[in-house]
Amino acid sequence: MRLLFWVAVLFGGAVGLALFTQFNQSNVVLFYPPYRVEMSLNLTLALLLLAFFIVWTVLSTFRHLSEMPKRAAAYRERSRMSKAQAAMRESIENLFAGRFARAERAAHEAQAWPEQAQTAALVGARAAHRMQESERRDAWMAQVTDPEREQARLVSMAELLVDARDAEGALATIAQLQEKGGRQIHVQRIALRAHQHLKNWSEVLRLARSLEKRNALHPVLALRLKQMAVEAMLEERRHDAEALFHFWRSLTADERHAVRIAELGARYFSSLDKQNEARRIVEEALKVNWDSRLVQRYADCAEPGKALPQIQQAEKWLVDHPTDADLYYTLGVLCLGEQLWGKAQSNFERTLKYADRDAQRRICIRAHLALARLFEETDRAEDAQRHYREGAMLAA
Repeated sequence: MRLLFWVAVLFGGAVGLALFTQFNQSNVVLFYPPYRVEMSLNLTLALLLLAFFIVWTVLSTFRHLSEMPKRAAAYRERSRMSKAQAAMRESIENLFAGRFARAERAAHEAQAWPEQAQTAALVGARAAHRMQESERRDAWMAQVTDPEREQARLVSMAELLVDARDAEGALATIAQLQEKGGRQIHVQRIALRAHQHLKNWSEVLRLARSLEKRNALHPVLALRLKQMAVEAMLEERRHDAEALFHFWRSLTADERHAVRIAELGARYFSSLDKQNEARRIVEEALKVNWDSRLVQRYADCAEPGKALPQIQQAEKWLVDHPTDADLYYTLGVLCLGEQLWGKAQSNFERTLKYADRDAQRRICIRAHLALARLFEETDRAEDAQRHYREGAMLAA
């Protein structure tokens, strides 16, 4: 549409000019004594137009010639920039491809353009780090001095240091970053790894909780990290009942119901003669996660002569788990502690009935040994010997 407009304007102008020259009979007379020049107006206008184009051409040529050095310098700068950008792309591609030596060489070439020299230094530092050249890595990082790239330098340095297992250096770098207001999720992940290396389990637990809430950790990994931290912190407090109780109450419900954590907490409370707390831990956890380790730990939570409430609870569980060999064994142990010989015998025998002899060999051996001790207590030596033999054969 625009082209048609300009074509119409051109043709219109041509028609107008033709009509003007055809009907224009004017003359122009120039007096320059003693000379007198007379010419038509059309010729005068044509000469003026020609003179204008000659002057414009001369001035334009002069301007282009005077600007040629600048244009040549700009061309060289564009060429250098283009080559530097190509080298930068090559450096990044080689870094991701695992060709670290090539990536470092390309990063050197990419620094030919000053605007990306410090960005190229960050890439070069990562390449040198992957080749375990810590001195060259630090030299690359020292080139990053622009305040606008300070955050990128600190985050990269913290990540590289924690990867090199310099956890203290990584945390010192993160501290500098946080002074400047850096609170990114990625920085928290780096700090989590650093605290894990240093076994700062309270910080590991705090960071794992924070990252899990923000969906920044896979749930399985978050659970494993929290389990490791809680297990270590329980181990530190295993001899102090008050500290152990206070820490246990600080855990979230999901953490207290995790099988490994609940089993360990119940074990430590039992060792401190806090049987009621241990029993409560196991019962709450079993409501959420039914697991054989917790079921077997339940028997250790009984106080001598006061296990009847636990026996009743275990019998309630049998309604939902009528073929659970671990539950029958636990119930047998509880009955044995209360000297309920008949109930203990029947539960141990059901343990052997429902247990898988290949997958649950250990529980079968323990059931045979428990029956053997029961028969010894009730003066049935032959039955006791038989169960000792069967237990020994399974153990062999």
